[in-house]
Amino acid sequence: MDLIKIAEEAFATGVEIPEFNSGDTVSVSYKIKEGNKERIQIFRGVVIQIKGSGATKTFTIRKMSGNIGVERIIPLFSPLIEKIEVNKRGRVRRARIFYLRGLTGKKARIKERRF
Repeated sequence: MDLIKIAEEAFATGVEIPEFNSGDTVSVSYKIKEGNKERIQIFRGVVIQIKGSGATKTFTIRKMSGNIGVERIIPLFSPLIEKIEVNKRGRVRRARIFYLRGLTGKKARIKERRF
């Protein structure tokens, strides 16, 4: 078990990852390589699921681009992630909110969590 932890620490990227859950709106700054150039693209959307544990943890973000829903699965400890910002905290009852795929307009809104 200690060897696994040592390997995870060796591959740690050093990017600070905030605490977020499904239903939260997050902005992920992601490095994209185009030929020999590298740029940062911000992907902002609602977290619809968090899956896995440890170094293999991933999360799925969904955003509406025009009239089309776009989902992206991002590894949490990817070296391509520049930073993650939590924009809004959402109040949902489920850990995986796939029902959001079938909703449009005002029905697809998520209530904000109060502190």
